[in-house]
Amino acid sequence: MKSPEAIFLITCSFLWSHKRLYTTFFTCALTLTLSSVCVSFAVSMFLNTLTPKFYVALTGTSSLISGLILIFEWWYFRKYGTSFIEQVSVSHLRPLLGGVDSSSPSNPNTSNGEADSNRQSVSECKVWRNPLNLFRGAEYNRYTWVTGREPLTYYDMNLSAQDHQTFFTCDSDHLRPADAIHASGCMCTVMQKAWRERNPQARISAAHEALELEDCATAYILLAEEEATTIMEAERLFKQALKAGEGCYRRSQQLQHHGTQYEAQHRRDTNVLVYIKRRLAMCSRKLGRTREAVKMMRDLMKEFPLLSMFNIHENLLESLLELQNYADVQAVLAKYDDISLPKSATICYTAALLKARAVSDKFSPEAASRRGLSTAEMNAVEAIHRAVEFNPHVPKYLLEMKSLILPPEHILKRGDSEAIAYAFFHLQHWKRVEGALNLLHCTWEGTFRMIPYPLEKGHLFYPYPICTETADRELLPMFHEVSVYPKKELPFFILFTAGLCSFTAMLALLTHQFPELMGVFAKAFLSTLFAPLNFIMEKVESILPSSLWHQLTRI
Repeated sequence: MKSPEAIFLITCSFLWSHKRLYTTFFTCALTLTLSSVCVSFAVSMFLNTLTPKFYVALTGTSSLISGLILIFEWWYFRKYGTSFIEQVSVSHLRPLLGGVDSSSPSNPNTSNGEADSNRQSVSECKVWRNPLNLFRGAEYNRYTWVTGREPLTYYDMNLSAQDHQTFFTCDSDHLRPADAIHASGCMCTVMQKAWRERNPQARISAAHEALELEDCATAYILLAEEEATTIMEAERLFKQALKAGEGCYRRSQQLQHHGTQYEAQHRRDTNVLVYIKRRLAMCSRKLGRTREAVKMMRDLMKEFPLLSMFNIHENLLESLLELQNYADVQAVLAKYDDISLPKSATICYTAALLKARAVSDKFSPEAASRRGLSTAEMNAVEAIHRAVEFNPHVPKYLLEMKSLILPPEHILKRGDSEAIAYAFFHLQHWKRVEGALNLLHCTWEGTFRMIPYPLEKGHLFYPYPICTETADRELLPMFHEVSVYPKKELPFFILFTAGLCSFTAMLALLTHQFPELMGVFAKAFLSTLFAPLNFIMEKVESILPSSLWHQLTRI
């Protein structure tokens, strides 16, 4: 048992060695006590001196301030596409807490030439032929037999009929006996009649009728597309079409300079030959002979380099990705991902996939938030942002957040139809690259915080067309829910200030109309609000000595 003197010395030494801790504790206790006394005194005086006019002035002032904040927030959001309070929090408070935004803006050194050139006046809703469109007889019809649903819309098939008439017919067809038929005293071509028919059986019958007259390449094309029920059967018919098409092409090539009529025939025969060779390459790809398909596509692009409207390079990219020949994929992208050439989802997302492939296997959101993004990761994120801005509908299909359907025969660039067509053929390539879908999942939504708002401004590409939703609804079947451009939601602070402004304005109005009743409600509300503080004050009074409390209240 220690003596009182020893205990006193130990206590003094402890307080001296921990004087900073003791001083801090005493200061905090004294501050809390003084604050409690002042608040209690202020609350008691405040509740006793409140008048209805004070409530009106208080709520009116609060409504005015919140209204001004709302107006400023709304103006800032309309101009910059983000909340001012949110931006200040992310830009200044989050770095102090050690956080890193994985969807940070793109590298400022990125060239703006592409953005400037793409913002020129363009046709907003130009519909393109799907480079990877399926076969009607061997694929679309089989889907109808199994599900009972029509995967193609009338609008889509009507566009295909117009394409066939444009590329596979010409005004001089009546000079060729294989295409000619007399009906009701007027001249009309058999295949022109076939392409215009709405009934599939009528088209097939007209194609057989043309073959009875002569070996007709376009008749074989129609039968391969619509009558053949398997890819192997379609390939057999396309090979027959190739023999007939090559003969017509050689004959028209020799006569193409003899007049405009022969030039039209040669142009038509060229389109027929290119179409046949392309579809033969697609048959090889579907039958698993991918290397053979790649060779056919390369030869076709060398033989007809000017026919870029068929977008054969997109077929080549898909086949090379299947072979996992990423070096050749990069070489093709280097040629076609040019500032002067039109973009597509295949071009943008393939470029993003190649850059993501370099970092996706080791990418971790937690590690990136701690140490920041490396140069390679930043390049991959920028590529994903670029692709998502071009077509914002693709990620939901790649991440399987939305179910896929059979792609249409025509697509609208930057629309839902193009997203379906891309994801239908390229989802397997993204799955094959380890971590690529994880990187896409972590970064794709950050694109919409970077794009200026409203949408008319654009960022890396020309502004997103506002008519894509309407055009996609005509291209896609009724049972599919068309994806629309992700609308920017109002920030929380704008909604909060709007609610606060409305609430305080309502309080001011009610206080002005019913001053006595609102005074009773206000006193009851404040009493309830400060009830915990009063409880704490009672506990403090019971703990502290009465003399000390009396001295503090006299300060």
